Amino acid sequence: MPSIAIVGAGPQLGLAVARTFGSHGFDVALISRGRDKLDGLVGELTAEGITAAAFPADVLDREALTQALKDAATRFDGIDVLEYSPAGSLGSTPPTTPTETRPSSVANEMNFLLHGAITATQAVLPAMREAGAGTLLYTTGAGSVRPVPRAAHASAAAAALRNWAMNLHKELAVSGIQAAHVALDVTIGMSSFYGRPTATADQISPFYWDLHTTHRDEAERIFRG
Repeated sequence: MPSIAIVGAGPQLGLAVARTFGSHGFDVALISRGRDKLDGLVGELTAEGITAAAFPADVLDREALTQALKDAATRFDGIDVLEYSPAGSLGSTPPTTPTETRPSSVANEMNFLLHGAITATQAVLPAMREAGAGTLLYTTGAGSVRPVPRAAHASAAAAALRNWAMNLHKELAVSGIQAAHVALDVTIGMSSFYGRPTATADQISPFYWDLHTTHRDEAERIFRG
C-alpha cells in the first residue's frame, strides 16, 4: 500500500488530507507533538477503515522528527508522500510589523517552517530518489506570496519556505519526484483579522491529491476559496 506522512497533523487540515489520501488506499502516518491528539485522530481514521498510526515528534527537535519519519517508513514500508504543514502555538511568537521585526522575531518561525521542512525532506528523500518516485508538499499561509505587514515575521519565514520548495521542484523535475508549495489564502473554519475568506479543510484537501496525481508539473498552487 502507498503511504503518506503528514507532519503537523491536526483535527482540521491534517485530518482532511489524511482522509483524502486514505480514501484512495493510502496508509497514513501522523506526526505532531501531542500523543493524545494523534491517538484521537488515528481512532477516527481507523473507524473509517483507513490504516493510520501515530508518531509523536516536535518539528523543532530535528532528531525526533527524523526518527519519527524513519519509524513511519519502517511501519509502512516506505513513505510515498510527505505533507508538511505544522502550526505553531498561538502566541508563541508575537506578530511584528516590518519595522518591529528583529532577528529574534523571525528565528522561531524560520526554525519551525523552513528548517523543519528541510529536516523532514532529508529524512524521506533518499528513499524516494532510489525509487524514482515520490511527492513532497509544503504548506504555508498566503503571507508567503501576499505579504501581510501585520505579521511580517511569519510572512518572511513562509516566503523562505516557498522559495526553497520551488527551487526543490526545479532540482527534482527530472527525477520522478514532485515537490510543490501550497499557499492557503484562507482561514480554516473561522474568520481572521487579515480579512481573508474562510474555507473548510475538506474543501482544501483535494488540492493536495490533485498535486500528487494530475498536477505533478506544478511547483505551486494557491487556494483562495
